[in-house]
Amino acid sequence: MSDLQLRVLQAVETNNGTIEHSDAVFPDVESQVLQAALNSLVAKSMITFSIIERELWKLTSEGEEIVSEGSHEFRLLAEVTKHLEGLKISEVAKVLGPAGKLGQGKAFKNGWIKKDGDVLLSNVADLPEDSTAGLLRSIKENGTLADKKELADLKKRKLISLTKILSYEIQKGAEFALTIAQVETDITSDMLANGKWKTATFKPYNFNSEGVAPHSGALHPLNKVREEFRQIFFSMGFTEMPSNQYVETGFWNFDTLYVPQQHPARDLQDTFYLKDPLTAKKPEDETYWNNIKKVHQEGAFGSIGYRYPWKEDESLRMVLRTHTTATSAAMLHQLAKDPKPARLFSIDRVFRNEAVDATHLAEFHQVEGVLADYNLTLGDLIAFMKSFFEKMGVKNLAFKPTYNPYTEPSLEIYSWHEGLGKLVEIGNSGMFRPEMLESMGLPKDLRVLGWGLSLERPTMIKYDCNNIRELLGHKVTLDFIESNPAARLDSEY
Repeated sequence: MSDLQLRVLQAVETNNGTIEHSDAVFPDVESQVLQAALNSLVAKSMITFSIIERELWKLTSEGEEIVSEGSHEFRLLAEVTKHLEGLKISEVAKVLGPAGKLGQGKAFKNGWIKKDGDVLLSNVADLPEDSTAGLLRSIKENGTLADKKELADLKKRKLISLTKILSYEIQKGAEFALTIAQVETDITSDMLANGKWKTATFKPYNFNSEGVAPHSGALHPLNKVREEFRQIFFSMGFTEMPSNQYVETGFWNFDTLYVPQQHPARDLQDTFYLKDPLTAKKPEDETYWNNIKKVHQEGAFGSIGYRYPWKEDESLRMVLRTHTTATSAAMLHQLAKDPKPARLFSIDRVFRNEAVDATHLAEFHQVEGVLADYNLTLGDLIAFMKSFFEKMGVKNLAFKPTYNPYTEPSLEIYSWHEGLGKLVEIGNSGMFRPEMLESMGLPKDLRVLGWGLSLERPTMIKYDCNNIRELLGHKVTLDFIESNPAARLDSEY
């Protein structure tokens, strides 16, 4: 037991079991130190205590000077009275220092002195009572005054200041004693060997206390939302595509998706191209290669084509993929070997040469789904989109026609945002073009629906993040990753 704990117990006993104000009993102990000792005794059920906060007025250094030497105005009057011919104003500072100048205004206001030219004269027959010093003595003894106007005046003169006094009311507890028995916290091997554990007093377990949080890894919020999307796809019978190939050729990233080689998306301003290696080998499927070339140059499978000289070197340039649809195209090409209904999805990174700001990064994640089946229609696409987004908690969808090079018809997907009071775009969708699918060798009646959306946008909404760089990049904090809960997509999105 510490000396302070022993002092507390003895003081409680001396004061008949109750200390009303601890600051009166322990004036030399800081409140924080005393509270630590009280908490320790409370844990042993030896005392109970409550916190008392009081506001007290204390004298400033100038106020203390007035209590010991008199107020500035009173000292000035005393000096003026000593001089039969009065006290020259120019001599005030020499005689009384700064106090003389400070006291002039108050002395004139009280009517104690008057002015005759450059001389101060007494205006009272006898020295009056120094009320200012008297008020300050009362505050020093009692901590306050009944007259609030006087308090305000003394505060304005910066002679007093308000301070909070923290003290404690302390009472005996159920296990109160002037001494404390030593309690054990652990059973040691020595105690087991000598049998001391049989007679030892053990500290009781506190089952309400929280344990130390173990140091462990945590999923990034993007991965938490990604996992929620994965579970939605799995619940609808989808299979995840292998999407870890970040580098593609222009053939798979653009040409197979019917994006012309003159399209702005293929410019250096929008795309990251590799310098080494600069190009890749041609695909092994020569027929597919020639079909793509023909579709672009001349047209085929019902399309008139773009009618431009298609360049093989441009098609083989290495590029960081701009969308995961390049993976979808490769998977559909594999499906052509054994055409059958399929449901595929991917969630992974894509790269675009964009200026970085609060809502854009040069890399982001794309959520993409592909559904292949026979004789699908635009109505099937709309119905499936409603079903898919309903599992995310998104309802009241609206669709708007749009243009995509590789889908026709194409639809932008909108949802009503209650907070903004308007429709906001949440994704893009469409039916893959026949010239894209039939080039691969897929039968005419096997049609493919596709749709995609960003992973970052719903994550930013879910975790109330206004700047994408706080979600992904150098501004992300470990606390942001560790403290946020697992994702649960609900109606607010």
